[in-house]
Amino acid sequence: MNQRTLVMGVVNVTPDSFSDGGLWLDAEDAIAHGLELIDQGADLLDIGGESTRPGAVRPPAEEELRRVLPVIRGLVGRVPISVDTMRAETAEQAIEAGAQIINDVSGGLADPRMLGMIAQAGVDYVCQHWRGHGAVMNDLATYSDVVPEVVAELTRRLQACAEAGIDSAKVIVDPGLGFAKTAEQDWALLAHLDAFTSMGHRVLIGASRKRFLGHLLAGREPQGRDAATAAVSVICAQQGVWAV
Repeated sequence: MNQRTLVMGVVNVTPDSFSDGGLWLDAEDAIAHGLELIDQGADLLDIGGESTRPGAVRPPAEEELRRVLPVIRGLVGRVPISVDTMRAETAEQAIEAGAQIINDVSGGLADPRMLGMIAQAGVDYVCQHWRGHGAVMNDLATYSDVVPEVVAELTRRLQACAEAGIDSAKVIVDPGLGFAKTAEQDWALLAHLDAFTSMGHRVLIGASRKRFLGHLLAGREPQGRDAATAAVSVICAQQGVWAV
């Protein structure tokens, strides 16, 4: 029997994340939110100190670390902890604090040290499809055929992971919904999840409250997209996705 799809709770310790920016900037509030997500059934938590929404401005590394490290330490040991970062320095300190998964939305492209550090640390690594930082990603959503192109670009990142010495069993792929993609392209990727589940790795799908759901719901704001998020998550589970 296949393992059930896991639910990843998200703790954004940021002032500017698109769905809940500023709500959990205080470490104690963020920890309390994480505990609430666990009580509600989250199987693992993803903690992030940098917004990756379109147009986002990157914080300094020191600020990212200041945001996430106390929250990791306050939640570690309860469920597996993932840390959403593109910086090897942040990832390294997060692992030392107890993180078991590094969720790198850039797939190792933003920091040339990342893949080697992950190989040495031996933790799980989410390798996401990515074309550029938030400030420019909306200008990079040009594809002739989005599904095979995203698969091809992800495949090159998986090759880079292997060349860096990362154990294939530790790698999780993420097609990167909303990252350099239009709403129509996001829906095309969701309609062809088998293209990603057949790549030989666990698959993570991050759909929660994203813009493509708002397009479906006549522009509804992020807080009004939870039912649509749940519906998409069920579809992902039916397709054998590892976590949503």
